[in-house]
Amino acid sequence: MIHEYEPEATRRESDEAESSRASRGWWDRNADEYQSEHGGFLGDDRFVWGPEGLDETEAALLGPADGLKGLDVLEIGAGAAQCSRWLAAQGARPVALDLSHRQLQHALRIGGDVPLVEADAGALPFADGSFDLACSAYGAVPFVADPVRVMREVRRVLRPGGRWVFSVTHPIRWAFPDEPGPEGLSVAASYFDRTPYVEQDETGRAVYVEHHRTLGDRVRDVVAGGFHLIDLVEPEWPAWNRQEWGGWSPLRGNLIPGTAIFICERD
Repeated sequence: MIHEYEPEATRRESDEAESSRASRGWWDRNADEYQSEHGGFLGDDRFVWGPEGLDETEAALLGPADGLKGLDVLEIGAGAAQCSRWLAAQGARPVALDLSHRQLQHALRIGGDVPLVEADAGALPFADGSFDLACSAYGAVPFVADPVRVMREVRRVLRPGGRWVFSVTHPIRWAFPDEPGPEGLSVAASYFDRTPYVEQDETGRAVYVEHHRTLGDRVRDVVAGGFHLIDLVEPEWPAWNRQEWGGWSPLRGNLIPGTAIFICERD
């Protein structure tokens, strides 16, 4: 019997090229399972910022919904383009970008008229000043080795005054085990350890990489990228949400934040 190798989880450095390659491969391999498991929660045309279920319809972090009409919007790390479909329904002109070919195939499966682009967030294939607004719900930013490069690319393709809103795993969660139950409530690692989390195969090749930044690091990345930080939103876990999603759960969500959303504007 042939046993499939289980990737080894470790903490080690991972550069930009390795991180990008690992992310593309991981999402291509796991897109089917991800959409099957979470597609019902995400919907086909909802804009959900994270596992808490914060919905842009109520949150209006991009601005009033009636103000989105006619805006050119770039969604980065779009997955199956659920958020872009919601934007299109508000009258915006979204473009859904993702590194993973398989994720974008799910966008095609669901359907709609949103343009889809397969590209790396660190090298956006658009002219300067192409968009009024950019957004990302857990896309790209947590997985890149050089987040400032992404920030600068987003700033480049935005028009003056453009808003950039993105969500990531809340940095405090890195100090806790990735477990939704009581075993995930005790600090297990240093919050200040920026060493990336890496899953690697039997040859030592990374197959999944996630990069940790402290809250202060994230703020400095935003500023170094040429943005003003307008607000930082830490969604509370709502009473209606009884689901578990990886390490997220009602138990943990009522005690510590799981998501950080950065609302930024370029000059």
